[in-house]
Parts: sequence; structure tokens; C-alpha cells
Amino acid sequence: MARFKHYDYNQTSMVVINYQDQLQPGSFEHALHYLVSEKLDLSAFHQPYRNDSEGRPAYDPAILLKIILFAYSKGITSSREIQWCCETNIIFKALTCDTVPHFTTLAHFVSSQPQAIEDLFEQVLLICDQQGLLGHELFAIDGCKMRSNAAKEWSGTFKELEQKRQKLKRLIRHHLSEHQEKDRWESEEELDRDIRKAKTILTLDKVAKKVSHFLQHSQPRMGKGKRSKEVKSNITDNQSAKMTTSKGTIQGYNGVASVDKKHQIVIDAQAFGEGQEHHTLQPVLETIQERYKRLGISKNLYKEGIVVTADTGFANEANMKYVHENQINAYIPDNQFRSRDPKFAHQKEKYGKRHQIPGKAQAKQRIPASEFQFDPIKMTCICPAGNKISHRGTRDNDQGQPIVYFEGRLLQCRNCHKKHRCMKNPSAANHGKGAGRQVSFLLNDKRPPSYTDWMKHRVDSPHGKQIYSHRMSVVEPVFGNIGTNKGLNRFSLRSKTKVQGQWQLYCLVHNVGKLAKYGHLSQ
Repeated sequence: MARFKHYDYNQTSMVVINYQDQLQPGSFEHALHYLVSEKLDLSAFHQPYRNDSEGRPAYDPAILLKIILFAYSKGITSSREIQWCCETNIIFKALTCDTVPHFTTLAHFVSSQPQAIEDLFEQVLLICDQQGLLGHELFAIDGCKMRSNAAKEWSGTFKELEQKRQKLKRLIRHHLSEHQEKDRWESEEELDRDIRKAKTILTLDKVAKKVSHFLQHSQPRMGKGKRSKEVKSNITDNQSAKMTTSKGTIQGYNGVASVDKKHQIVIDAQAFGEGQEHHTLQPVLETIQERYKRLGISKNLYKEGIVVTADTGFANEANMKYVHENQINAYIPDNQFRSRDPKFAHQKEKYGKRHQIPGKAQAKQRIPASEFQFDPIKMTCICPAGNKISHRGTRDNDQGQPIVYFEGRLLQCRNCHKKHRCMKNPSAANHGKGAGRQVSFLLNDKRPPSYTDWMKHRVDSPHGKQIYSHRMSVVEPVFGNIGTNKGLNRFSLRSKTKVQGQWQLYCLVHNVGKLAKYGHLSQ
């Protein structure tokens, strides 16, 4: 019978190594080590330290950066796990020269210097340009919504939060009254029950005070839509927002990235605490132009003809006007652009609707507004049941078109035999705070051409379709790399500034990986 040498994985040994030899040329860790040690100016990270003449020596920011960026590249996001890797992993030991920063030191370093992180991001971007990794031909913009370090259960308008506070007070009074009725304990079990009730009262009181403090020292948060109205605030992180995703509603931030086509280098990374992407396009475009000018990459990026593409979520009349007036060569389709393309005429029949849940019964088709009798002269509307419904006013939509709105009276819709086919939610007419069927009509079909029409013409042209087809292949793989390979599925910090710093660190790791693969880094 064959014999083999004995081996045992569960053993400890002392190994003599050279740390520099562990960082092999061509690897990510070698590129990271060389960039941080030889190419990057880390003076922005030195400013907060005040231990020149007294105090204990601090960890070098270069060491902390190498640890954090290498950990992010391996999908390690926990600062405790990063500390453990510094104690046990040979590559971490090589990068840190066998030092082991405490996990609180690592966490504080990430959260305390967002401005220095942005400066570092720009330095790496400049090196990417010097290495020829930026094509300056096309870049794509898109957003990735991720959960934040805040619970969506603590979100609400000020009215809803006040109701939550009153409910907490009622619970406290209820538990206190039960607690006071027990003047003695007949058994040890009753004593334990009373102790738990006392702890519950303290917890509820602490939460009620937290809600009260927020209501007293904060202002209602207003949305950034065309009609400004109050949106839900969050007690834990009021700069985050509730967002609807394909996986449900989350409390989080929208990480917006702009990616150059040639090697998928991230040229801008910003975090926004709003689910809607309309208002993010202009600040992103302005930031990119200012950054390119400041770094000496381009004096006027958009006049040189670079192509900008973005998803349908960035399309509205204000953005199209901004793009047109600033002569930006952009292709940003509206959400109906595929319905105008003959190639997608039978897409729903072949593949079904997008995000359709298998097995779930589809909603019945409502009676369309075309079956309502609208008189634009008398400004009246008759529903299919023969009832006259109320005029609710006239407003302009995003394209500047006048739209007239009507709403059914509650008593009419409540008792109507057609309400189950007419209303999306028939039960809404069963209570006083509900609403009847709502319909709207365009007052003037012969409207003047808008900036949205101008963009539709660009996107629907054969040249526009060919250009826009690059958007998904440019930006989506970046989100896949950061989310799947790098393990970023939620932001662990609070406040927009800190979350943006974390988002830029991950995008920076992505760019360093591109430098390691396509760049020419050598000592």
C-alpha cells in the first residue's frame, strides 16, 4: 500500500518571510502598495493629527489605507474582520509590516476624513488618465440604491412621528399602571416578570425621548419634485431616504457613478439621499467638468464632444433643457422609448413584464379615461355610470402641457356598481379620507415642441440607438463588481458626507484594480 508524508493543517509554525516578496508584481496588492507608497500624496490625511510634540505615535495613514482598500477588494467590510486578517493573513501582514490596528481605529479612519478620500479619488483618476485608461469618448451615468445604517421603521412624516410618540406614551402609561398595581410579589416568577416590565418601561421612555428630541430640533423634510411636499424623515439618519427597488422598499442612499467607456474607470462617485434620480444629473455633470478642469485633463469637457449617456430615471424636461442649453452631447431616453422601437414590439408577449412575480394574479384592466365624456368647453366630465364628477383644477406637466384633472365624488363611487372595474383601489371610497376615481385629460394637443421632444428625436435615431446601446455594458458591470465581488450590499455609515466617502473608497478600489490589470505600474 502506498505511503505518503504526514501533514496536518491544524498546526502552528514560525515562518521567516520578507514582506516585500509577498507583494508580487502584477497583483492587486502590489499595485495598491506601489500607488500608496510612491504615487499618492497623503498630506490631506495628516492634517487632523496633533501629536507633533506630545501624545503617542499614530498609525501611518498609508498603512491604514492599504489595509482598508485591500480588505474592500476581497469583499471584507467588517472592521473587526479586517483586524483579525491583520493578525492572521500573510498579505495583510505584508501590507501593514506586521502591525495590527484596532478595529475602532479602522472604522474611525473611514468615517472621519471624507474630504481627504475625495482628494485621493481624484489622484487615482489622474493616474488612470496618465496611464491612458480614459478614452474621453463616452461615459455613462447610473445609480445603485443600497440600504443605509438606519431602520426604515423609524421613518415618517412629522405627523406620523408625532402619532408614534403619542403611542409610545400610551404604552408607558399602561405599563406603569400595571407596575404600580403590584405592591408586592407573591413568587419569584412574578418578581422576574415585574423586573422585565420595568426594563420595558425604561426602553420605551428612551425611545419616546429620542422621537421628541428629533421633532423639537428638526424641520420637516421637503421633496425635490416639481410640487414640493413633505417626504418621510428618518430619526436615525435623516439624510437617507425610503427608496423603492426591485427587491422592495429600503431605507438607504443612491450611489451614483459615472463610468468612462474605454476601461470602465469611475470618473465620479456621489451618494444622494433621495430615491428619484432627476435632480442628480446636473450636479454630477457639473462636478465632472470642474474635476477635469482642476486636474488639467480637459479645459471644457463637453465642448470637446464627449458623449454622455444616462438611464431613463434621469430624464425630465428640466434636465433636457440643461443639456440643450449647455450643448452637452447627451443621449438620455424617456421611459417610453422602447415602446416606440419596433424591435421591442413583442417583447412583453415573449418575455413577460419586467419584475413580474411568477404565479401572482395580474390586476384587472381598469376602465380607461377614454370612456369618460370630457367637455373641454364647459370643463365637465361624465363617468361611464352617467355621473358628473368634480373638476379638481388644471396644472402643467413636466413638458409644459396643461392637464385638467377630475375626481369622482365619494358617495357616487362608493355606491357605484362599476367601481370594481373602474377604480384601482375600490375600498378607497369606503371611508371619509379616501378618494373616488381620478382621471386627467390633455387640454391642448397642438403644443409647441419641448426639450424632451428634442431628446426623443436624438435617441430614436439609428445613431442614437447605437450610442445608447453602450450604456448598460459600460456602467452595469461596475455595479456588479462592487456589489458582488467587493461585497458592498449596504452602507455602514450615517450621513450623506460619510456615506459618499465610503462609496468613493469602493469606486477607488475598482479603479486600482483596473490600474493593476491594464496600467504599467513598476518601481
